[in-house]
Amino acid sequence: MKATYQKYILKFKQPSGTSRGVLTEKETWFIVLEENGRKGIGECGILRTLSIDDRPDYEEKLRWTCENIHLGKNALYEALIEFPSIQFGIEMAFISFESTNPFLLFPSAFTNGIEAIKINGLVWMGEPQFMKKQIEEKLATGFTCIKLKIGAIDFKQELNLLAFIRSHFDENTIEIRVDANGAFDESEALDKLNQLAVYKLHSIEQPVKKKQLKTMANLCKLSPFPIALDEELIGVFDYNKKAQLLDFTKPQYIILKPSLIGGIQGCKEWIQLAEERNIGWWITSALESNIGLNAIAQFTFTLNNKMPQGLGTGGLYTNNFDCPLRIVDGTLIYKQDLEWDFNFEFPN
Repeated sequence: MKATYQKYILKFKQPSGTSRGVLTEKETWFIVLEENGRKGIGECGILRTLSIDDRPDYEEKLRWTCENIHLGKNALYEALIEFPSIQFGIEMAFISFESTNPFLLFPSAFTNGIEAIKINGLVWMGEPQFMKKQIEEKLATGFTCIKLKIGAIDFKQELNLLAFIRSHFDENTIEIRVDANGAFDESEALDKLNQLAVYKLHSIEQPVKKKQLKTMANLCKLSPFPIALDEELIGVFDYNKKAQLLDFTKPQYIILKPSLIGGIQGCKEWIQLAEERNIGWWITSALESNIGLNAIAQFTFTLNNKMPQGLGTGGLYTNNFDCPLRIVDGTLIYKQDLEWDFNFEFPN
């Protein structure tokens, strides 16, 4: 078997704001497996400044992985413990290679076009009018769950945006999730959570920065509405340490991004631990191309979680790869009559 890797720069259709800055492009890497005319592809979706494997030796590790592809999926996965995005890329590549269709990784009622995956509509940070426009577009296109990135503009303006939604739709009609990406100072976090609670929110992701565990545990205990851990999970590799984190903080939810927490196996470990503790969870893509999003969506459907998932990022880029995934009425569907516009060439 031959393995190669390739860098690819995804370009945003419009600048997308988070509390960590404004994104205009997104770096990603692909691993391609080839043998006897068969091919498989996996995406290593690194997020610079956020991924634990954002290291100077990242490309060197990709090269090592391809040179040692003969070790097989399981041995490579173990060897790549500190590189969760490459772990997921390897898992994806092997499943793709072993499939009759390299893009049909988990055949199901979803890939047959029979069932859909309910997803949240993502609203990016920006000027209030820009965010309001996004909200109106999401509501008009059938979303019943909206996720707002908060923490980058004036907090009162963010509250006004939530008030705008609630003036038209109550909590039984539109579910609102917010994601602070760790933006709140620990001294003011609980006060802000109390102000947010007025708007009947479903949950808030990562109100304070990771590794402030005492603060996070206290917030999970005192918050008037549920808290979901997100960045907090990144870099926790050991199974027992994962359990200790959940036992200490006692969150109501955890957010699982396969590229950031060790792919399919990493997700399954967190899910098992969460369900043993009656902690809810959902899966979110991490700005992968449609190749990675396709794998995440197909895997997610097999888990039978009926909550809205965070899988609506396929339309963000000008140079993504056309695929059968489409968003219709707030759901992600797989249209069997559409084909992949991808021939294992990277036109960057």
